[in-house]
Amino acid sequence: MKKKVLFIDRDGTLVIEPPVDYQLDSLEKLEFYPKMMRNLFFIRKKLDFELVMVSNQDGLGTASFPEDTFWPAHNLLLKTLEGEGITFDAIYIDRSMPQDNAPTRKPRTGMLTRYLDNEDYDLAGSFVIGDRATDVELACNLGCRAILLQPDKQLLEASPLREKLLSTCALATDDWDKVCEYLFAGERCAEVRRTTHETDVYISLNLDGHGHCDISTGLGFFDHMLEQIGRHGGFDLTIHTKGDLHVDEHHTIEDTALALGECLYQALGSKRGIERYGYALPMDDCLCQVCLDFGGRPWLVWDATFSRERIGDVPTEMFYHFFKSLSDTARMNLNIRARGENEHHKIEGIFKALARALKMAVRRDIYHYELPTSKGVL
Repeated sequence: MKKKVLFIDRDGTLVIEPPVDYQLDSLEKLEFYPKMMRNLFFIRKKLDFELVMVSNQDGLGTASFPEDTFWPAHNLLLKTLEGEGITFDAIYIDRSMPQDNAPTRKPRTGMLTRYLDNEDYDLAGSFVIGDRATDVELACNLGCRAILLQPDKQLLEASPLREKLLSTCALATDDWDKVCEYLFAGERCAEVRRTTHETDVYISLNLDGHGHCDISTGLGFFDHMLEQIGRHGGFDLTIHTKGDLHVDEHHTIEDTALALGECLYQALGSKRGIERYGYALPMDDCLCQVCLDFGGRPWLVWDATFSRERIGDVPTEMFYHFFKSLSDTARMNLNIRARGENEHHKIEGIFKALARALKMAVRRDIYHYELPTSKGVL
């Protein structure tokens, strides 16, 4: 098996980069990046990556940055990490100044030639982790991907290599928990296209998104309901459905549900560390309860009745079909109950409760690491 590598920057990634002079040249300046240790320990113990430190230390060994001010803090860093079970397979430090344009200085790869064109290493499956655009550029030059330790990708937008850097940056976050989650399970995203003689459905889903929705099915009220799933679940959700609405609404609603369920199933991946179960909520006069289990077996209990034939442009009989199809392809149990007088509030409350149940159930604790079942498989 080929080896994967995490090429990890030091300042601003493992430790807080000192302000003003950016030199970690005294023990007083040594401050560990929050949550870095527990996550690197998990990565070292559970995941299949070599750990390689790669750092530019401008002018190390010159009068502006004497050796005797560098090594005490650096050695304490390494000793502390080793005490927590974190060791590096290799450490590379470039001492040049930016104006030297040395081939060994990041983002150039002169220090890392042993990993290039080496059949023992899987660079495409490797990552550079750092806090600067040059770290992402290093990933480009190595042929791997990057994790940018910043709250977003804004600093890449100003780069003349903008498009290249943005496509290389797999994740931007200032939270080491999120870094570890991503390395553990990747992005929990999925895309499904379902095309029949009756409908053409495209759905993309990111379970770890921010509630951004792009919904278009040709049915206004149905769009409004589907948007509740993304908004209240915290998922990025795109649904584009073109159906035979000249016949009726049945195929459009049912096939959208089938594709959405399949998208949920794919995005969950191995299901390791998820809560698995998940919500009841009131909406004005209504009380809506949606409980679910991502246990791998479809089942629907439906206890909701409607006195109106339609709500907006959707027949109320189609709500049962939607949730039945969703539970089938998502391989989940769904138990849905609703009481109330206002029919609009009742079904909207069901969709919102579904969203919150999904949000609860897909929540992941990677440090638990195990499948949430005594059977060993979901």
